[in-house]
Amino acid sequence: MSFLHRLASDVHLMLRRPARMQYAALCYRIRKKTRALDILLITSRDTGRWVIPKGWPMQGKKAHEVAEREAYEEAGVKGKVQKAAIGYYVYQKRMDHGLKISCKVQVHALEVEDFCKNFPEKGARQLEWVSYQEAAKRVAEPSLRDLILAFGERMAAPEPPLSTAANG
Repeated sequence: MSFLHRLASDVHLMLRRPARMQYAALCYRIRKKTRALDILLITSRDTGRWVIPKGWPMQGKKAHEVAEREAYEEAGVKGKVQKAAIGYYVYQKRMDHGLKISCKVQVHALEVEDFCKNFPEKGARQLEWVSYQEAAKRVAEPSLRDLILAFGERMAAPEPPLSTAANG
C-alpha cells in the first residue's frame, strides 16, 4: 500500500494547478580586482545537472528566508539576500516514481559573504563558481538561463550618472 499511496500523492501533485512554488537563491560574488561577476552553481543530487540552491516553502519563513536557508544547506554559503525576487523560472520536477510536476521557482539574489566548512549537504553536491555567461550555458531550464543572463547584464551595466537639476 505504501507504493500506491506515494503514487497517488505524486499524481495529485502532478495534476495540481497552479504549479508548485519553490524558492531559490542566485548566489553571486563580485571579484575585488577585476570586478567580474561570478555565479555559484551546484549539482542536483539525483541527476547531477547544474542548478541553483532551491527548496520548498517552510512554515514560518518568508520566501527570501527560505532561499537563504537553502543556500546554506545545499552550498554552505551565507550572505546578504534580497527580499524582493529578481524573477521566476519554471521547470519539471521528477518525483520519486518518475512522474513530473511543474514547479515555479521564485529567485532571490544572494551576495555571498561567507563560506562554511561544514554544512548539511557537504559532499552530496559539486559546487563551482563560474561567469554568469557560463552559468547560463550550464543550466538546463531556458527560463533560468534567461534569468541568469538578465541578472548578469544588469550587474555589469555601468551606474547611470547622477543628473543635476537645471535652475530655472
